[in-house]
Amino acid sequence: MRRLFLTLAAATTLLLVGLSLLVVASLDSSALVRRSETISPAAVAEARRLLALNDPRQLQPGQSRLVMVPARLIDEGVNHLAARFGGGQAAFSAAARQAEIRVTLPVPLIPVERYLNLRADLSDDGKQLRIDSVRVGSLSLPPQSVLPLIQVLAGIGGYAEEWRLVRSSVGRIAIAASGNRVDIAYVWLPELLSRARALALPSETTQQLEAAQRDLAGLLGFRAQGQALPLPAVLKPLLVLASYLAGRDLAAVIPEAAAWPRPSRRELTLHGREDTAQHFIISAALSAWAGEPIADAIGLYKELEDARSGSGFSFADLAADRAGTRFGKLLTDDPARIDTVFAAPVRDADLVPILRGLPEYIAEAEFRRRFGNTESAPYRQLVAEVERRISALPLYR
Repeated sequence: MRRLFLTLAAATTLLLVGLSLLVVASLDSSALVRRSETISPAAVAEARRLLALNDPRQLQPGQSRLVMVPARLIDEGVNHLAARFGGGQAAFSAAARQAEIRVTLPVPLIPVERYLNLRADLSDDGKQLRIDSVRVGSLSLPPQSVLPLIQVLAGIGGYAEEWRLVRSSVGRIAIAASGNRVDIAYVWLPELLSRARALALPSETTQQLEAAQRDLAGLLGFRAQGQALPLPAVLKPLLVLASYLAGRDLAAVIPEAAAWPRPSRRELTLHGREDTAQHFIISAALSAWAGEPIADAIGLYKELEDARSGSGFSFADLAADRAGTRFGKLLTDDPARIDTVFAAPVRDADLVPILRGLPEYIAEAEFRRRFGNTESAPYRQLVAEVERRISALPLYR
């Protein structure tokens, strides 16, 4: 019996030592990927185009579709996901029917700086996409073990059904010979949308949104038609307010919302302007729910579109966008600070800086003449002035 105990103890010790060595071998002292978490307005435009072409509300169950995704959109997308959910960086590149995915995640709770680096090489032989090699740190994984491993991890994380649906929906994945895009053939399964809804908006969140919409409907119902209302008075139900200001119905995302009370249409303002309130609150909601880079990219994309065919590029709107983005980030990073601010009456100037002197209504030709592009020194100087005004507000210091 004593010998059995010693044998088991020795085997357990060796197993733990072996696992420890594997963990150590999988960690690196330097990052494989180093890049900032930015999303370009071009990526926003591409994503909007793809969503319009593959709107799930317009697809029939079992309908086959082919979506051609630009490689640069995948690159910016995987980097955003790595930063948003792992605090890391990622990159995707493709060329001549080959692709590479690289991911770097920081390892917390270790006294020295260590990174989990992952690299996967893929190739397309014209018939199917193959995983050629996978490395985690200095460890090589058998390519054939990757999909079963993902399935096991999905099960452990409670996403086994979602992974099954994705595997059932996605057929052929092909890397274009030019390397500039990835073609994905899929069959639309309505369950995918319901599962995505459940992940993004669990029942507790839906109940909170319903309560927020009831509060907003009640508050606006007591205001006279046509009466302007300062935005700080109704700021707390953030996502509900964003959909309200954008003129969108939450029922498009949450079917139950069709039965919720509808807020009356009223003009909500910041610094006396309805457009400033719209830019601020929609950017705040985007930042809180999707992350700061996406909110910034969408704000800049909207202004560039306005320069081409709308009311013109506006640095005042950009300031409201950036202030909203900073506010949304505070909501997720430091909610106690927001609670402290709302303990006292909130003024417009507490949320968005004074906009006086910031150029507006700049048509595309005028924008190119004055600034060239969004990387030029004159443009960056005005953006720096916007950031200076925002950072001067106590809330954002």
